[in-house]
Amino acid sequence: MHNKATLPEPEIKDGEAKRAKANEKRLINCTTVDVNQLMPLKYKWAWEHYLNGCANHWMPTEVPMAKDIELWKSKNLSEAERLVIMRNLGFFSTAESLVANNIVLSIYKFVTNPECRQYLLRQAFEEAIHTHTFHYIVESLNLDEGRVFNMYNEINSIHAKDAFEMKLTEDLLDESYTTSTQAGAQKFLENLIGYYIIMEGIFFYSGFAMILSLHRQNKMVGIGEQFQYILRDETVHLNFGIDLINGIKEENPGLWSPQFQKYITDKIKEAVELEVQYAQDCLPQGILGLTAPMFREYAQYIADRRLERIGLQPQYKSRNPFPWMSETIDLGKEKNFFETRVTEYQSSASLSW
Repeated sequence: MHNKATLPEPEIKDGEAKRAKANEKRLINCTTVDVNQLMPLKYKWAWEHYLNGCANHWMPTEVPMAKDIELWKSKNLSEAERLVIMRNLGFFSTAESLVANNIVLSIYKFVTNPECRQYLLRQAFEEAIHTHTFHYIVESLNLDEGRVFNMYNEINSIHAKDAFEMKLTEDLLDESYTTSTQAGAQKFLENLIGYYIIMEGIFFYSGFAMILSLHRQNKMVGIGEQFQYILRDETVHLNFGIDLINGIKEENPGLWSPQFQKYITDKIKEAVELEVQYAQDCLPQGILGLTAPMFREYAQYIADRRLERIGLQPQYKSRNPFPWMSETIDLGKEKNFFETRVTEYQSSASLSW
């Protein structure tokens, strides 16, 4: 008796069948498509954000710090300016690692779409680069490492912002947590909004404005250039987060209830007050071109922009006291390390802003 040879299964060649399979993908709570099945892409926006992140690759050690070291050692930097720099180093050095931890420990686990996970892997690496940046700055200026990296435990306004965010990660780490219930999925949306809209979209931008204001005065130019790169990264992070949040809302319309919208609006308003307190700690007396009251206006202005991007009503109607910040973002300028001047930079593909 001869055994019949087992014929291989025919390859699926029907394009419509492939597209139908792709359409079964979901951002969260997907059980019909393997989370490792990248192709065919359904969420092309996620892949485009990934490519933009790759095209924007940089390392802090490429930025010369000689002028910063010279200025820091001199008497040409006021105590108020030094305080602004130290407070921002203290906040960002911890905040970037909190964002990375949230991606790796929380978001990645519950996002069931491979192209979004691909971007999250890229973003996590960029957060590591940002943490590396603050170590590089601290080392270059010969600062007290313990003082900078432990500032979130010693400065109340920094601690309050970090605690606000850490609670969101803690909720998702509970062993009983799941996104399969409405309450759980809303908690996941709250986490995304807390990190992308609030942390990266509001908390970070005040710090960018402070450091880049000094950079505009030709002070601490090395730190300023690194903050320009970080700002460009964060712009991509923010846009990805907004697309992810809006995508989950679209796929799960029941989550975006009027009660939940009010809850999220109130959380963003709470975050604005935390940011105002932080600005007051950074600028108790103010410096050239910057005062704490300006940052209340700025935090309110950018909060309104973030609210609008996720379909919520603006709350403040404040003006932008730093219009040059929009120029900094829109121009997307980078440094040519061979010519030591600012030029348009790209590593492999054109970035569109």
